[in-house]
Formats: sequence, C-alpha cells, structure tokens
Amino acid sequence: MFEKIPALDPDNSAFWTSGKNNELRICHCPQCQTYQHPPLPVCPQCGNLDVEYKPVSGKAEVVSYTVNWQPWAPNQKVPFVLAVVELAEQKGLWLMTNIVDCEPEEVSIGMKVSVRFENQDDIWLPVFRPEVSA
Repeated sequence: MFEKIPALDPDNSAFWTSGKNNELRICHCPQCQTYQHPPLPVCPQCGNLDVEYKPVSGKAEVVSYTVNWQPWAPNQKVPFVLAVVELAEQKGLWLMTNIVDCEPEEVSIGMKVSVRFENQDDIWLPVFRPEVSA
C-alpha cells in the first residue's frame, strides 16, 4: 500500500494511530485552546508543556492541491491528488493529505471534504474524500 510509513514516537503516535477508532486526533493546548499540526511536545503559541490530543470533526476544506502523474513508488497508482486541507476547528489548521474517492478533475479549492483512514501496520493514514450532502 504505502512505500514508507511514518515512524511512531511519543509526540506523534496519537495522531497516526487514532484512526483505528475512526477518530482524527490533533494536538491541542488546553491552556490557550489552540490546535497545532504537525504535533509538537510544546505549544508554539503559549509555551505550555501539557499539550494533549483532542478528537476533531474530520471536516475540512481544500485550500490547495496538485494532481500528481509521477509514480514515486513501485505500483503507486497515478494520477493522485495531493492537497492541503484546512480543518474546520481552526483557521490555519492545515493538514497535507490525499483526496480520494473522486476523480482528480473533480477536486477544487474550497471543496468540502471529510476524513477517512487507510491502515498499514500500526499507522492509520488520514485521507480525505468529498463530503456527501445529506
């Protein structure tokens, strides 16, 4: 599935493994109420050392994207969409990800998306798909 998967460490394991419970957990500072990604052991806003991981909605909006036609690993399917999405919980809370479950030409800036997870070993990689209207 994935050519390389992230190495788990105490600062990032909650992010990479929370998909097992179908949750997207983002590093959060309870002192200043700021989310941060990528995860850090200290809040960059206020310096608090007691950061935690908090579940978020998994809803986001595409901020930027590119369609990649180059297979970077053996058996990698192309084309694929590499995107930056802004999570609904906080302005500027961006995550680099893939957009899946749609054709690349259907992706657009401002598109509403929601998370789903792809599993390999102990990693649950968050990818995003177009949000389905109710």
